Amino acid sequence: MSADLNQLLSRFAASGQESCFHDRHINPQIYAGLDGKNWSLKDYEARGGYQALRKILGKDGGEGLTQDQVIATVKESSLRGRGGAGFPTGLKWSFMPRQFPGQKYLVCNSDEGEPGTCKDRDIMQFNPHIVIEGMAIAAYAMGINVGYNYIHGEIFQTYERFEAALEEARAAGYLGDKIMGSNFNFQLHASHGFGAYICGEETALLESLEGKKGQPRFKPPFPASFGLYGKPTTINNTETFAAVPWIIRNGGQAYLECGKPNNGGTKIFSISGDVERPGNYEIPMGTSFAKLLELAGGVRGGRNLKAVIPGGSSAPVLPANIIMDITMDYDAIAKAGSMLGSGAVIVMDETRCMVKSLQRLSYFYSHESCGQCTPCREGTGWLWRMVDRIENGQGRASDLDLLNSVADNIQGRTICALGDAAAMPVRGMIKHFRHEFEYHVEHKTCMVPAYV
Repeated sequence: MSADLNQLLSRFAASGQESCFHDRHINPQIYAGLDGKNWSLKDYEARGGYQALRKILGKDGGEGLTQDQVIATVKESSLRGRGGAGFPTGLKWSFMPRQFPGQKYLVCNSDEGEPGTCKDRDIMQFNPHIVIEGMAIAAYAMGINVGYNYIHGEIFQTYERFEAALEEARAAGYLGDKIMGSNFNFQLHASHGFGAYICGEETALLESLEGKKGQPRFKPPFPASFGLYGKPTTINNTETFAAVPWIIRNGGQAYLECGKPNNGGTKIFSISGDVERPGNYEIPMGTSFAKLLELAGGVRGGRNLKAVIPGGSSAPVLPANIIMDITMDYDAIAKAGSMLGSGAVIVMDETRCMVKSLQRLSYFYSHESCGQCTPCREGTGWLWRMVDRIENGQGRASDLDLLNSVADNIQGRTICALGDAAAMPVRGMIKHFRHEFEYHVEHKTCMVPAYV
């Protein structure tokens, strides 16, 4: 670990309240020195903003960086996609055919709809220029001159904030033609969705950007060769782009050392549920869950920890005896049988009924299925109806095996990952808390005692 958590990088409440910032930082990256008001261009420049863009264009007195050098720096940093998949960012950038003779596109996926996740919203609300600069650097590295930021439609105030930041950046010459007198051109636009969870899937997002119904595409072809309007396209998450300026200013190795091998830098975790201080916490990758829980004030009311969903509602649940012994990074969580995902940590204490929790999650995925794939369209409804009848005292002894069977027939059999997202919570809950489901079926009631 490169730094003690008493020097954590930053933290602020998920509600966006200005009074919730810490004032101690090490290697400040995304949330450095923010107070909720200082989001404008002049504030960002005062924090070193756009120095990374100046550096690569040779406008800081240096020679500038080539496209290959920028990509190599990002590869060295071991930055992995912060949207959920955790794919190495520099490697993804290298897939873009830089000598392609036609139009190419860069897209930021800010369609943050995973239950429990609220980090991207706050990055754009409190520090929008860091996303703009990160996208400009990425565009330079891949030879792209047009980009879009697709923003979740239910956070329209944040969309308006990002639009205001774009206007500032254009007026200052950080966007547009011949940026800062160079030969680099980059036009960046914001676009808002309308709240559909499915549009967080990258190809459904592209369909929506094109003005079509937001439904996932078959892959291959992948967006790197056939993306927006059929042209080569690179898509990254908001937090991923926000990490790039610090990497360019300080070097890939410095970013890597903030985290751990294969899991470079910091990660923003949205921690919610049964904790004293829910919020967004930016901490080094590889920090233990126990320390993250401590930052959030511990389990609410001094109760016992029961379970944690470590990476958004689609990640399999982990019981307390497992999660307390692992670190918060892609590899450790995967080894424990779950996913880091979007970094949404949902904490559940001893008062939570796992059947009722799964009932709510299953309803969400049934409601949000786009209906394109039969296993997902039909199967998510079956999952919810079975869990619902167990919760309401009408469960059958065969239901648990049937739930696993339906989940097996959904997972891996759909165009996009929404089917997997619906199946994995079911399988995880039954794997670790089967006794609660059996009690519901046998006794027609919940085994968790009622708490006042």
